[in-house]
Parts: sequence; C-alpha cells; structure tokens
Amino acid sequence: MSSSGELPVPQEIVDATLRAADARGVPAAEVTVRDIAQEAGVSRSTLLRRLGGTRQALDEALRAAGVEPGGRKPVRERAIDATAALISEQGLGTVTFERVATAAGCSVPSLYATFGGRDELLRAVFERHSPIVDMETVLAGRSDDLEETVRRLYRLLADALEREPRVLPALLAEVFARPGDENVQMVFRSVTPRLLAGVGAWLAGEAAAGRIRDMPPLLLTQQMTSPIFLHFLLRPVTSRVAAADLPTADETIEAFTQAFLRAVAPPPSGDGAA
Repeated sequence: MSSSGELPVPQEIVDATLRAADARGVPAAEVTVRDIAQEAGVSRSTLLRRLGGTRQALDEALRAAGVEPGGRKPVRERAIDATAALISEQGLGTVTFERVATAAGCSVPSLYATFGGRDELLRAVFERHSPIVDMETVLAGRSDDLEETVRRLYRLLADALEREPRVLPALLAEVFARPGDENVQMVFRSVTPRLLAGVGAWLAGEAAAGRIRDMPPLLLTQQMTSPIFLHFLLRPVTSRVAAADLPTADETIEAFTQAFLRAVAPPPSGDGAA
C-alpha cells in the first residue's frame, strides 16, 4: 500500500510490470507506463488511475514483492549467469529454456526475445566464460615477443579453467564423454573457426617467419593448448592427492611456456628435419 493511504496496486499490475521488464530485458523502473498498460490489457489512462497518477505506488508494490525496481539485472545477464551455473553444476545437456527461465527468474518468451534460440544463448555463455575474446585481444595487439605472447595466452587459459562457475572445464568434460553429442558439436562449430583464425593464424605466421617449426596450424594450436588444458582440468584432483608435488599456477605456466618453445623451435640451420 502507498504511504498516502491509497488502495494497494492490484497484483495483476505488478505481474504485468515484471513480465514487461523481462520481455524487454530492462529493470522494472525502465518499463514505460504504456508498455505496462499493454501487458496488463488496459488503457494508459486506466493504469494511471489505478496507480494514483504516479508510479510511486507501483514502486512500493514491487518492493513489497521483493523486487527493487531499478535493481534487477537485464534478462540477458541473468540468463547467461543462470546458464553458466547450470553447465558448471549439471552439464551442458541440462540446459533448457524452461530451466534457465526458472533459475534466472524470467519467462521463456523473454529468453526467445533476447536470444532467438538456445544455440545463441550457449554461444553467449561460452564467449563470456571462455578466454577466446581476451586471447583475440592479446593477439591483435601483440608484439614480436613470441615467448611473452605464449606466456600471456597460457595465463588467460589457466584463469578461464580455474574461475567459477567452471563452465570451460564442464564443456571440455562433455567433449571427452560425448564427442558426438549435438550440443558439443554446436559449441565447437562456433569456437573452432575463431580459435584457428586467432591462435592458429598467429602460429602459422610465426612459422612463416622462421621462429617456430612449420606445421599445420591445427596441430600447432593443439600442441600449444593441450598440456595446459589437461593440467588445469586435473589440478583440483591433483591438489587433493599430490598437493606436495603440485607447482603453483605461475610455475606451471612458465614450465609449459618453455616446454612449448623448445618443442616448436626451428631445426638448426642445415638440418632438413621437419
């Protein structure tokens, strides 16, 4: 009830406000009176009469319902966070719009309005929680320092594998367990071309410049990333069973950096080996 003693805002108006906010991906405070009226199936003037001529009563009713009018994240952010948590805790196959909507506190139609479909939602989650965007940034502004670039890329990979929610480890676990699964295939159809266009193209350029061995970009990319992936995927288990032998993350990154550089160093001059 408002502080001026007016009748409380009807629950259907509160519900209409929340539906309109979810459908548009904005906080409730940013939904226009016209949009609320349309969602509630009444005229704008009728809605204003029910609200006593201002939105103050509506804001109070929203707070009474446990919703801060300007404090909710947009649907897009809530859905990405909810999906990441589902993937981390229960796996990629558990992600449905119905479960995401429940976890995110939004409607299924608002998810379709925001993402268009499940594939786009998964792409958005992977982009947020994988290192690929940051790796592209590093490579776009890299220097000619091969060693430092490898070290920086390893740091990004390690951070992505260790941070919560553990989206990247969960996706990699799905790859090993169900490589033919359509969910896994969809994610990697969107990621692999970017990885090869970024890391693969950079490594191919290093090979063309004679700084590393000339090998297919895919093999170079896998040779670079596979050891760091395996180590940090196993690190939570290793820390429990062989903690005394476990190097720090920084020591691990440095060791893998030097190992990779030795492995792909060009053959000595006059050596015809590939």
